[in-house]
Amino acid sequence: MDIRDLYQSTIIDHSRHPRHCVALTAPSCCAHGKNPLCGDEVSIFLNIENGKVQDVGFSGSGCAISVASTSLMLDAIKGKAVTDVETLFEKFHALLTEENTEVEDLGKLQVFAGVKEFPARVKCATLPWHTLQAALAHSAQTVSTEGENDDES
Repeated sequence: MDIRDLYQSTIIDHSRHPRHCVALTAPSCCAHGKNPLCGDEVSIFLNIENGKVQDVGFSGSGCAISVASTSLMLDAIKGKAVTDVETLFEKFHALLTEENTEVEDLGKLQVFAGVKEFPARVKCATLPWHTLQAALAHSAQTVSTEGENDDES
């Protein structure tokens, strides 16, 4: 099995069987995001206690990359300190938007390294991450990959 096949199988698995696909009933913070060009929509729900992400969930639908990114992101952040989550966001964003980015410390999230070769799909992969940032900031504004909230261009 080639490494690209492994990456594809991980993305397919998480898109078909997403983890944490549940809307938390009383989250301490949440946010909604959408990608109008692809049709992706996601709501991220977090319970944060003592500066640590205790529980996570999401609802929504989208393309395989968006759903897999959400699932893998929530796997990666559950149990982490909020400051570590913010660092992980920066590293993941760099992976998809910068050249020659080191990915060793991203674990399973490195499966998205090839997405940067498809610029339209970068927005699919980063939508849940920007929505996560909005949730952490307690923002009521819907995150959008297009228009004024778009920092991918």
